[in-house]
Amino acid sequence: MNEPGQALATIARGADEIIKHEELVERVKSGRPLRVKAGFDPTAPDLHIGHTVLLNKMRQFQDLGHQVIFLIGDFTGMIGDPTGKNITRKPLTREDVQVNAQTYAEQVYKVLDRDRTELRFNSEWFDKMSAADMIRLAAQHTVARMLERDDFTKRYAAQQPIAIHEFMYPLVQGYDSVALKADVELGGTDQKFNLLMGRGLQAYYGQPPQIVLTMPLLEGLDGVNKMSKSLGNYIGINEPAIDIVSKTMKIGDELMWRWFELLSFDVSLDELARMQRAVGSGELNPRDVKLRLARELATRFHDAAAAELAIAGWHAVVRGEGDTSLLPQAAIAVPAEGLRLAALLTAAGLTASNSEANRKLKERAVRIDAEVAEDAQRVFHVGFEGVLQVGKRNFARIRLVAA
Repeated sequence: MNEPGQALATIARGADEIIKHEELVERVKSGRPLRVKAGFDPTAPDLHIGHTVLLNKMRQFQDLGHQVIFLIGDFTGMIGDPTGKNITRKPLTREDVQVNAQTYAEQVYKVLDRDRTELRFNSEWFDKMSAADMIRLAAQHTVARMLERDDFTKRYAAQQPIAIHEFMYPLVQGYDSVALKADVELGGTDQKFNLLMGRGLQAYYGQPPQIVLTMPLLEGLDGVNKMSKSLGNYIGINEPAIDIVSKTMKIGDELMWRWFELLSFDVSLDELARMQRAVGSGELNPRDVKLRLARELATRFHDAAAAELAIAGWHAVVRGEGDTSLLPQAAIAVPAEGLRLAALLTAAGLTASNSEANRKLKERAVRIDAEVAEDAQRVFHVGFEGVLQVGKRNFARIRLVAA
C-alpha cells in the first residue's frame, strides 16, 4: 500500500465529489484493504472509453492494494435504470442480460487486473429474496424521498408516467452495497442519488456507510455531449487500433486535457500541468500531445505493436509520411454497376450522407490515394483498392468486393 497522502491524491484524481472525504481519509490511513464496488447494468453488449472512466478508477484502487468488486447488475438490468430517462425504460429479458453480461466480463479485463477483481452478479442475493423481503426493503424510503431525484421530479412535473418498479431501482442498487459490505462505491455524477441510497441502507443494516466517489461523465468526440453510442461520438474499446488512434486525434485541443486526466495512467497530474504550460507557450505541439494519448489508449486496448502500426498508418495518411499499406483494409460490397464517389464515401463511413459527401467534394476536401478528387461522377467497381480521405483526419483504406 502506498503512503496515505499519495494514495489519497491518486484516488481523488479526476473525481467530481467524494462523500465523505474525511471518512475516506480515515479508512485509507487504517491500512486495511477497502472493498471498492462499481455496478454496471448490462444494457448494451459493448463498452466504450467513456465507461472506462470508472474502470480506470477501479484499477487505481487495485494498484493501491484494495479489493475491487465489478458488479454486473443482471437483476437490476431487468428493472431498467431510470437515470436520465423521461420514459419508463424497457426491461431486459434474463436471456438479454446473460448475453450482455458475458460480453462485459470479457471486456473489463482490458483495464482491470483479472486476478485482483471480484466479479459478482446481484442476482446472487436478489433471486433468494422473498416478496416479504422486498416489501421490507421498499419500506425504507418514502415516495416523497424518491421524488427528490432530479429525473423523477422532472417527469412528475411534466406529468410523464413513472412506474412503481422504477422506484425500486435505487433501493435495489443501494442494497447491493449492503450485500457486498462495500467501503467505497464508484459511479457517474448522474448516479449520486443511488449511491447515497447505499449509505443510508448500510446504516440501517448496521454497517459503516460507504464512501461515495462520483466521476464525471466523459464528453465524446464532439466535445459537447456525453460519450454515447446513440450519438455516434464514441470510441469502442474493441475497435481496431487505427480507429482508436484516428478518432482520438480528432478531439479538440481543450478536450484532450480532460481525457488525459480521466483516461491516462501514464501521465501524472504534475506532468500534465507541465505539458499544458508547454503547449500554451508554443514549445509543444498539441498534435504531439494527442498522439501520446492515442498511443496509450491503443496500447491498452490492443498492444504496443498494434499501437505503433496504427500511429505509423495515421502519419502515412495525415502527414504523408510512410506507407499507407500499414492501414487495415476494409472490404466494401458494391453492386455490379459500381458506386459513384459520393455513395462510396458514405458506404465507407467517411460521410453521414451522399449530400454531405457531395458538399465535401465541392470543397475539394476529398482525396483518393493522397490526390484531390476532381471527378464527382467517377464510378468505382469491384477490385478497386485505395485510401479515401475526407478532410485532414478522416480516412479509410478500402477494397471493393461483389455484393
